[in-house]
Amino acid sequence: MDAIPIPEMTLIQHRLLAIFLLAALLWILEPVPVFATSILIITLELIMISNKGLHWFRKPPEGHTFGELIPYTDIFSAFSSPIIILFMGGFALAIAASKYELDNNLARVLLKPFGTQPRFIMLGLMLITACFSMFMSNTATTVMMLALLGPIVASAQPGDKGIKALVLCIPIAANTGGIATPIGTPPNAIALQYLTGENSISFLSWLLMGLPFVLIQMTIAWFLLQKFFPSSQSHLTLNLEGQFKTTWRAMTVYITFAVTILLWMTTSLHGMNTYVVAIIPLAVFTLTGIMGKEELKQINWDVLWLVAGGIAIGIGLEETGLAKALAHSINYQNLSPMSVVISLSLVCWLMANFMSNTATANLLMPIAAAIGSSMTSLQAIGGLQGLLVVVAFSASLGMILPVSTPPNSLAYSTGLIESKDMAKIGTIIGIIGLLIVYTTAWILT
Repeated sequence: MDAIPIPEMTLIQHRLLAIFLLAALLWILEPVPVFATSILIITLELIMISNKGLHWFRKPPEGHTFGELIPYTDIFSAFSSPIIILFMGGFALAIAASKYELDNNLARVLLKPFGTQPRFIMLGLMLITACFSMFMSNTATTVMMLALLGPIVASAQPGDKGIKALVLCIPIAANTGGIATPIGTPPNAIALQYLTGENSISFLSWLLMGLPFVLIQMTIAWFLLQKFFPSSQSHLTLNLEGQFKTTWRAMTVYITFAVTILLWMTTSLHGMNTYVVAIIPLAVFTLTGIMGKEELKQINWDVLWLVAGGIAIGIGLEETGLAKALAHSINYQNLSPMSVVISLSLVCWLMANFMSNTATANLLMPIAAAIGSSMTSLQAIGGLQGLLVVVAFSASLGMILPVSTPPNSLAYSTGLIESKDMAKIGTIIGIIGLLIVYTTAWILT
């Protein structure tokens, strides 16, 4: 334990670090299904670091600082997290859209201008996804866009590697697109909480910083996806014929779909957040008979387990203080301004790959704000404002694993990609994004 270069780690933190590293290894190598890894994480946390675990694990040993056990109810709360409800609402929309061919008709309308070449269809998917994710939940956007993907995949040849590119482009565009606006993703909003007074950033100013970054990242991602997952077809014959159904149940689906998206885009007007809105379609569809027992069985329960495991890791990292210990493990006062930016953003990116980017931002933003306020030398790279924007961008670039972000989990749930595909493209895009951020900071100096 003493070999770990983080001073004064408690025994509980060491146990969680072991669980954390085991989870990362299993999620990347995938010797067992990823949802099984999530169940293992929750089980190990309950047994080894909760206040209702095995007696042997609850006894403080001599010679080591024990730390605080986590209430077992906090670990179980991963199952009832609002993000789980958001996923269930998203699955309900996707199931109903497929049942009444809304996905087919939306694809016909939105993708028609992009032709039939796979690379331009992918470009269309990415642009539409990024535009929506700038103003509404990345998860909600991904749900909607994956619903469009069904008819496209159906028209592709079995085994075509280009299918993987089409699936992966949606979470990449959703994760990246949200960076462009202050409301596009939670890390941006968290950064704004600390950017007040003379350090405040307007919506337009953020857009002018974020949009060019998003466009560059999207262009690079588009080319990389074509290179890594080339399509064996020069054209896709999209089976997008048909008309909108006019039965009362079909109309209910169309209206509920539109109203849900509208409510997601206007949360500041009506006061309901994304998670509360997500349960509305589930209620409407079950009450009207649009979704019955058979449709409920179509919900991807393995994905819900996968997400719950990621949430449990985040809960453990926060409540044991391990995440804060990892963040504080670097002595920033001895570093140059550019080194501070690089080290803090790198820590942020690494953490965001294994836990919620919102939780990562919540943990690191106060630390970054304290560093930005106390180090006058950081003025050369934008001071507090520049540092927090870099941290916010870095948090949104974490997309290596299915559990890294909800859009990644949703894309993985299609069964059309493997976690190693996501790890390969996510690592490269994340590193390129960080390099763009560093280059921009260097130019500003």
